[in-house]
Amino acid sequence: MKTPEHIGFVSTRFAGTDGVSLEAAKWAEVLWRDQHVSYWYGGVLDRDQEMSMCVPEAFFGHSENRWINEQLWNRTSRGQAASQRIRELAEYLKGTLYNYRERFELDILILQNVLTIPMHIPLGVAVTEFLLETRMPAIAHHHDFHWERQRFQISAVEDYLEMAFPPRIPHLQHVVINQAAKDQLGWRKGISSMLIPNVLDYENPPDPIDDYAADVREEIGLTPGDLLILQPTRVIPRKGIEHAIHLLRRLKDPRCKLVVSHAAGDEGLIYCDEICELAQDEEVDLILFGERVADRRQLNEDGHKIYVLKDLYPHADLVTFPSLYEGFGNALLEAVYFRKPLVIGNYSVYSRDIAPKGISLPTVKGFIDRDLVEETRRVLEDPDHRERLVENNYQIAQRYFSYRVLRDSLRLIIANIRNLTE
Repeated sequence: MKTPEHIGFVSTRFAGTDGVSLEAAKWAEVLWRDQHVSYWYGGVLDRDQEMSMCVPEAFFGHSENRWINEQLWNRTSRGQAASQRIRELAEYLKGTLYNYRERFELDILILQNVLTIPMHIPLGVAVTEFLLETRMPAIAHHHDFHWERQRFQISAVEDYLEMAFPPRIPHLQHVVINQAAKDQLGWRKGISSMLIPNVLDYENPPDPIDDYAADVREEIGLTPGDLLILQPTRVIPRKGIEHAIHLLRRLKDPRCKLVVSHAAGDEGLIYCDEICELAQDEEVDLILFGERVADRRQLNEDGHKIYVLKDLYPHADLVTFPSLYEGFGNALLEAVYFRKPLVIGNYSVYSRDIAPKGISLPTVKGFIDRDLVEETRRVLEDPDHRERLVENNYQIAQRYFSYRVLRDSLRLIIANIRNLTE
């Protein structure tokens, strides 16, 4: 049997419920089942301290990186001071990567989005130079490329984007999460990659509702006859929450209560205010429950229970996820995992990568039409139809988006690395 590898995960942050942190944890879990040991490097961490190296300057929100970013984006030239501070911070971070490798005797690095989205230019430069200098085997797991985000279209760092986001390094293997990213990476950078979708542990269905989560509906403020329509997302424009509101208005069912699980604020409060006003105008009951949902169970300062997202799903009668854009769409996988009916937005990754597998969902195709309303009403009112739908989706997700798929892919990548280094 091959010796287990010491694997170092690197990103700006491994904490909370962002997609990168969640998917990295799944990778580590699958690797652990094959006896590989994972260690963590980042600017903000909620991992075991004995298995982690926290470098505050590696966080994208660190004051030095924030200053640098202010000099780089939405402008086409940068001053000498910005270039100098990029180099100084990159050199410092590169030194910490050398310490990280030595401290944990690492064999392989897994770079989680740090060479993908340029939220921390110095860290991307540091990682790139570290790989070039050490020739250390590494996997770059790409979630969001800069060419996919409007806010990165005008910049004064085209040189660093070309160098490090992502770099062309022979011993760096690239992983993307959807077909469009694979195509664009090949076209823009001439880099081949492996497609590994986001996954969930479909081989092990969720546990029944426990005592802690038994009172979720009451805490939300629902009565026994209400229908919990769960929108399991942040309150940001690309989530398309207005479509969920329009759908509930057209259903004309006063039992339907739209519950948003995450807080606003990541991209300002204007959209949240507009959504609340729209719901009032449309006479749709909208409940923002984000203050009571976090990444771990706990009590808040008032002594009220804080829930995790998986506490809410079992209580939902319908999940709405009418997103306009997603890198993959974990809420889709989660709703299917909890065997809940789902209304989905026809975002590109869903239409190209997921729907062709056979997943069957009522779909928002630009607007709320009569057919979608009737299909949603049938899902809510016909239990036999609903059961056939969710069971079919579960079986398809188990085949294409399970831990088994991830395990097989990671075994192949690590075997390739071993062959290259032997």
